[in-house]
Amino acid sequence: MTPQPFVAMKNIEKSFNGVPVLKSVTLEVEEGEIHALLGENGAGKSTLMNILGGVHQPDNGTILINGEEAKMADPRVSQEHGISFIHQELNMVSDLKVYENMFLGSELRNKFGFLAVEEMCRQTHEILAELGVNINPKEYVRNLATSYKQLIEISKALLHKSRLIIMDEPTTSLAEHEVNRLFELMKNLKKTGVSIIYISHKLKEIQAVCDRYTVLRDGQLVKTGMVENEDLETITKMMVGKAISQERFMHEHPFGETAMEVSGLTSTGHFKDIDFTVRKGEIVGFTGLAGDGRTELFESLFGFRKKYAGEVKINGQVVKIDHPRKALQAGIGYVPKDRKENAIIKDLSVIHNMSLSSMGNFERSGFIQDKKEREKFDVYKKALNIKVHNPRITIDKLSGGNQQKVIIAKWLEAETDILIFDNPTQGIDVGAKQEIYQQIIALSRLGKAIIILSSEAPEVLRICHTINVMYHGEITARFTGEGASEEEIMHYATGSKREGIAIG
Repeated sequence: MTPQPFVAMKNIEKSFNGVPVLKSVTLEVEEGEIHALLGENGAGKSTLMNILGGVHQPDNGTILINGEEAKMADPRVSQEHGISFIHQELNMVSDLKVYENMFLGSELRNKFGFLAVEEMCRQTHEILAELGVNINPKEYVRNLATSYKQLIEISKALLHKSRLIIMDEPTTSLAEHEVNRLFELMKNLKKTGVSIIYISHKLKEIQAVCDRYTVLRDGQLVKTGMVENEDLETITKMMVGKAISQERFMHEHPFGETAMEVSGLTSTGHFKDIDFTVRKGEIVGFTGLAGDGRTELFESLFGFRKKYAGEVKINGQVVKIDHPRKALQAGIGYVPKDRKENAIIKDLSVIHNMSLSSMGNFERSGFIQDKKEREKFDVYKKALNIKVHNPRITIDKLSGGNQQKVIIAKWLEAETDILIFDNPTQGIDVGAKQEIYQQIIALSRLGKAIIILSSEAPEVLRICHTINVMYHGEITARFTGEGASEEEIMHYATGSKREGIAIG
């Protein structure tokens, strides 16, 4: 550690449309440290990092690099200072190849001025190999899973020999073994003097890999300190302004009739012999590890995937769902795990993203009734605590947690009776998680049938009445009530236990 920080952001202030977002925030990052930047969605973390990355300009305050003032006029200037920003919402160009994304804006050329394709491919392969990833550099990015896109973004920062890497929720799409490999890489980078600003809502990750932390709340600095000196409960309280219980939500209430019944559902290579039921008012969870088939299963039930065998009944009637439109007609709503690619239209306003699946509710004589649409949005804004000063702005201006609440509002407006949530709190802070959990439970009490898909066992343990564990496309265990533990779930999720269906 050097006595002078590598990066010092001093008294940074920023407002948008007259609304203060950062209020005299100071952040210092030493050379060769992993610094956690913490706070709820909307606390100002992304804005602060966008200023450091040259995306936004501060209204007041200064940025010092090794003690010398730096003006981050645009992202290229920031990169010239050795700063790389790996955004939560991935910035890959899907129609370019892997190596083209890696070298975009800094292409290598031979002595004749032509692109040195093979050299760029060689370097791409070497960097990806450091992360244990075997991808053909000439593969188109559109053909890759989200986790590989995340690893390519990280590799790109390594390729440019960055001195400071900003990682915004880098593990959101990664499997456990990929997370462990990333942490080892981060520790090795730290040894070479590279600094990392690590933004994550997964506080156990912060404990595992970070040296110091800075907490923001409502655009203000709360505290900076050593991670080893704080427990998770204290950090959570600093982020939210109050203690957050990690106990199981107690929400026992009588269930209604069976809303969905699935029998023998099979899709070659994805899942097989799936049987389950969901009753009105029940919250049913599905958990496991990456590649367990649960996302493919429910994409099929929502009509994204058409090739499957088996029987699906909705309210006792056999249905064949081969298109999302038919799923909606059957009363099924789906909140996918990848907001940016599958759940929002980022160039549309917040309010239009809410009304997108139920435009008929606001239409008269071929025209949208703006006043009625706004009034309905205001109802959801209050009920879901959606933080937005102007719902006419594009939805990409909102934090991840608030985007998720708008998606939930969309399906509530569509009046679907069966709601599927795929990783509903992915990339969302602890305070917003509580609000979404409470909303899900409130919906179940109204008689909605709820299905939760989650990679996090503690999440399904907290809010689900029934928990299904999947492994390699099969349900290997089913627990009811409080008959499960995180350890027991992990045994079945890893395949170490497979004695039929265990009922807890």
